[in-house]
Amino acid sequence: MSYASDVKKELTGLTVHAANGKAELMALIRMNGAVNLVNHAFILNVQTENPAIARRIYSLLKQFYRLEAELIVRKNVKLKKNNMYVVRLRTGTQQVLHDLHVMGTAGIEEVVPEGTLNDDSEFRSYLRGAFLAGGSVNNPDTSRYHLEIYSLYEEQNEQICDFMNRYELNARMTNRRSGFITYLKEGEKISDFLTLIGATNAMLKFEDVRIMRDMRNSVNRLVNCETANMEKVATASSKQIENIEYIQARVGLGQLPDKLQVMAETRLANREVSLKELGDLIPGGPISKSGVNHRLRKINEYAQKLRDNNDLSA
Repeated sequence: MSYASDVKKELTGLTVHAANGKAELMALIRMNGAVNLVNHAFILNVQTENPAIARRIYSLLKQFYRLEAELIVRKNVKLKKNNMYVVRLRTGTQQVLHDLHVMGTAGIEEVVPEGTLNDDSEFRSYLRGAFLAGGSVNNPDTSRYHLEIYSLYEEQNEQICDFMNRYELNARMTNRRSGFITYLKEGEKISDFLTLIGATNAMLKFEDVRIMRDMRNSVNRLVNCETANMEKVATASSKQIENIEYIQARVGLGQLPDKLQVMAETRLANREVSLKELGDLIPGGPISKSGVNHRLRKINEYAQKLRDNNDLSA
């Protein structure tokens, strides 16, 4: 089972009451429902590929409206796709649609009318229903952080984005597969959203993975930084030794001032040590790291002058 399926399974097991449950059902029907007129009677079909969500819709209809719906399974043999589960309501359809503000006097309402959701718990429940209807979230173990809710209609998508951003989630929108999505990319915001809609266990798992990933990334950055520093030191040391050996071969280290000669000889004898360690090894020392660096820079400049003079004489 995927991580997204685990999240939805947890959500479908939550107990809800009155207005909160109706807000969730409102989102499920508005996003996954279709209304047909047959023999002057409205028939509601709400479909999903997730059997737990289908049972959730069925139980919410029964809990709040005392209506018996049909639960139909449509087997999908083409391309081995998942079965489709349809919750069909034949009686009391108009009552349900009007009560949930899915249908108004002018017909189907594509978005939730202003003032329908009255408090924080109802907004959270609506977002839970929207996620159950069209949401997905990447497995934090194997993928980049990404949570999205898909919807067919642009206005509906904009409203979902607005509802999410009531909680400062930094949700954004884009087009996707002949529809629209609202999405989150930040790990912290995804965790906040899962908490918001009631997926506490899924949030805890997400946080465990996120903490471990952040720790691994921090360790990798430190290792990479240390490796880069070691390579930098090795490169500088190699250049210093090359210059010292050039001076030694051309004019001899005795041509250097006393302090530079001692430094050159100590560096040749200790090729792998750091500048700080080199300062501790200087006869008559120790000297500071900046002092070591200053003397080595003078040696490099001396070597460069020798090369420049050699080039001129050639």
